[in-house]
Amino acid sequence: MKNGAADKQRTQCLVILAAEAQQNAAFTAVDKAAGGLLSDLLKRGDLKQKPGQTLLIPSIQGIQAERVILAAAGKEALTAKTATKVIAGIVGAVNSASVSNAVISLDGLEPEDRTPTWAASLLGQMLEHSSYRFEQFKSKKDDKAVALDTVTLQLTARKGVAELETAAATGRAIGYGMNQARDLGNLPGNECTPSYLAKEAEELARKHTKLTTKVLGEKDMEKLGMGSFLSVSKGSAEEGKLITMEYKGGKRGDQPVVLLGKGITFDTGGISLKPGESMDEMKFDMCGAASVLGAMHTIVTLKLPINVVGMIASAENMPSGHASKPGDIVTSMSGQTIEILNTDAEGRLVLCDALTYAERFKPRAVVDIATLTGACIIALGNHMSGLLSNNDELAGQLLAASRMAEDPAWRMPMDESYDQLLDSNFADMANIGGRAAGTITAGCFLARYAKAFAWAHLDIAGTAWKSGKEKGATGRPVPLLIQYLLDQIARDGSAKPAPAPKTTTKKPAAKKAPAKKATRKK
Repeated sequence: MKNGAADKQRTQCLVILAAEAQQNAAFTAVDKAAGGLLSDLLKRGDLKQKPGQTLLIPSIQGIQAERVILAAAGKEALTAKTATKVIAGIVGAVNSASVSNAVISLDGLEPEDRTPTWAASLLGQMLEHSSYRFEQFKSKKDDKAVALDTVTLQLTARKGVAELETAAATGRAIGYGMNQARDLGNLPGNECTPSYLAKEAEELARKHTKLTTKVLGEKDMEKLGMGSFLSVSKGSAEEGKLITMEYKGGKRGDQPVVLLGKGITFDTGGISLKPGESMDEMKFDMCGAASVLGAMHTIVTLKLPINVVGMIASAENMPSGHASKPGDIVTSMSGQTIEILNTDAEGRLVLCDALTYAERFKPRAVVDIATLTGACIIALGNHMSGLLSNNDELAGQLLAASRMAEDPAWRMPMDESYDQLLDSNFADMANIGGRAAGTITAGCFLARYAKAFAWAHLDIAGTAWKSGKEKGATGRPVPLLIQYLLDQIARDGSAKPAPAPKTTTKKPAAKKAPAKKATRKK
């Protein structure tokens, strides 16, 4: 991040905002140095004033930059909605410009309905997110002749540079956490097992003194009476794991926020076997766990002044002679009994015991994140995550964070009329409530284990990954989770997060393919 006149920036590519109503300092400086060329291009209509549209100008006399990208800001006052399109357009154009370095001006990039630093944070996040490549299993890499390596943000004025630099660094850290979550989600099920997730959590703790990781195996869970969790993991040769990562960045004694992720590293449906078509995508059933690990990466990078416990309930759901059968009854850690009517509703079975275990941390709030129900995709599509909660204040905070982070969620109802659908003739409850309101009854099931604390559930079945040509994990809802924590820090009046050490965005080095893991035999 640096300040100075835009026309003096020595770079392969300079990006400036172009608005119809009023131009900014960067545009004015470059336009003047170029003898009015930019104004002439706009008057001629070479750049359509539709947010997200860009125009590459290969060469301009009178300035230091080798080429310029004009980004349309639209005809109306800039809002968060239009600014998000503008930023996405800028990131796409810069990555397509065949340059190794670029300078992006922040002049004029201030939505009227957001803080002055919001755009810098989102830009940092999107730049980091766009650098992602998942090629460790390809024998031939997609090496381009020219790849974007460094991006510097520029502001003409001196005032506000420090704040914008911190915001951009925060955004980069969020993007980095998203990319870590994407890596885990994209790994195949034969590599990313419960044991693999446990090792990732332990490795993160070894690098950061404020973070400690504890892993419970099946014998530990048997002693705790986690019969519900074990009813899922017992069908697989891979041992189930309950992983806890305690981050102590806040004051001693402050209640932590617990982030709990569903980590079903592969979901066949168990005895209630899924159809074969698209079953490969069930490697993404651990994206809730991936988002928690991604969020923990961001938390330790930013050294957030808050106490957080990241929990992962991880198992494989496989059909075998050891697997649970429809009609089986199990006893959860809380003592409540469950009739398993469908073994494909397994995520709630591991999460409910994890929720009971979370009580020992005396949390201020618990947020679980899970690819829990296909019904959520039917209800909300692939744009919004579903939100259910037993606490209106917590739900409101998460919804506000989702809007600020451009990681949208929608609250769904949850009351006694839905809860009654879980009644069982043979146990305290069934694990499904029928076809109707499947997302809501899943939330009602989890709510029975969350009575000791403020709790919210994020169903990310529609937002955690993309199918088709763009198949892959998205890294959501890491932005929502981090924004929620930042909002909690602001409410507590704690110190601001430490900025990340670098102010430029660089493409990460490619990872090596992980080694094969041995499986446990029964």
